[in-house]
Amino acid sequence: MIALYLGILLFSFLITSVLVVPFINLLYKLKFFRRVQRTKDAQGNHAKIFDKFNNIKAGTPVGGGLLILGVCFVLYLLIFPLINYSGVSITTSYKIQDELNILFFTFISFGLLGLYDDIMKFFGFEKTGFFGLRIRYKFLIQCVLALIISVMMYQNLKIDIINVPFIGVLKLGIFFIPLSSFIIVSFTNAFNITDGLDGLASGLLMIALFAFWLLSRTFLDTPLSIFLAIWIGSLIAFLYFNVYPARIILGDVGALSFGATLAVVGLLIGKIVALVVIGGFFMVEVSSSLIQILSKKFLKRKAFTVAPFHLWLQNIGWEEPKIVTRAWLAGIMLAIFGLWLAYI
Repeated sequence: MIALYLGILLFSFLITSVLVVPFINLLYKLKFFRRVQRTKDAQGNHAKIFDKFNNIKAGTPVGGGLLILGVCFVLYLLIFPLINYSGVSITTSYKIQDELNILFFTFISFGLLGLYDDIMKFFGFEKTGFFGLRIRYKFLIQCVLALIISVMMYQNLKIDIINVPFIGVLKLGIFFIPLSSFIIVSFTNAFNITDGLDGLASGLLMIALFAFWLLSRTFLDTPLSIFLAIWIGSLIAFLYFNVYPARIILGDVGALSFGATLAVVGLLIGKIVALVVIGGFFMVEVSSSLIQILSKKFLKRKAFTVAPFHLWLQNIGWEEPKIVTRAWLAGIMLAIFGLWLAYI
């Protein structure tokens, strides 16, 4: 089975590698790329530091996440039935159809929300008010989607427990639903916030997915292992063009989808603590932004010069490749630590 999974990963990498350059050219033709803009923070003030570092990326095509979503969806539709009919043993703790419904509902629904956001920004509809969806409403949609996914996991897959290292299994019952929803929304926004430097979020995701791929093999979840193999292969091919200086950026279509799906993968395996540790850098990023917002709102002053954490590092003089490389190293160690916690 290991040889099969590795073959699937390599095939996914090959297909995405063939498609990525024509896809980049298509994005240029559609003029789907970053433009110079004046960004406002949560209080409506001009975010000068944010624009200083992000407007230099103007002209870079956005929407790489759409390519990865498409490749993963189509390849899974082709590969999984072939494996199933070829007589390969399929093992899982859940009903296969229900598990796949949850995985791909998360993958696609959050991707569509992100695609809407990208279209609104990069085709100028945000200025005209044609779409007119405010940040709070997009956040509300995230919460609704997360709630639907959590209910599906609770009712269809009968998931209502979490595994806490050194303590054991805790049965949450119906309270699993709000906890699961919170985790999904948190990771969705954490990934989106982290996706601000070339290769940062994508590289950290690749490391996290390798860790969960190993866990899925341990728990004998064949459908999930195949999904992760396809996703990792496609992501590696994308990452080649996403590292500094990036030729293509994920966009919200990838950031929202991948953050939510990473959370769901951790929930399906039942290792919530491992999920938080393996995705530790994402948690640092979203926590720094949250602290900054709360400090401005209640203390009327900034807790940090600028947030999130990677932007603060840029502001104090760290170069972008240095931040990304060291974040990857931190991600590797967090993944190892998370795996250790998952196995004890």
